[in-house]
Amino acid sequence: MHKISLDALASRLLERAAGSSAGRSAETVVGGHERTLRQTLIALTAGSSLAEHPNPGEATVLVLRGRVRMKAGDDHWDARTGDALIVPDAVHALEALEDAAVLLTVAKT
Repeated sequence: MHKISLDALASRLLERAAGSSAGRSAETVVGGHERTLRQTLIALTAGSSLAEHPNPGEATVLVLRGRVRMKAGDDHWDARTGDALIVPDAVHALEALEDAAVLLTVAKT
């Protein structure tokens, strides 16, 4: 068994993101390229984003801190701490409306 404090990791990654010119930082929590299930904690400073990219497989985004907006075409969904978003099966982007930490879970097929 392995325990990870997502709260502590989110704090560290938000500090790292604040010092990054891109305004973001990430760390794989579970899995990797050779695994089906992957979880990555992503920290974004207010106004920073993950640019448009294709759907990685079945995926969800759980907001651990802050507020984010997911965009896909003309649609968008806002989420805040405690909300979960199902990643659309389309090209999409994620923007931090305020400093935020999210847990991306992907089942790569």
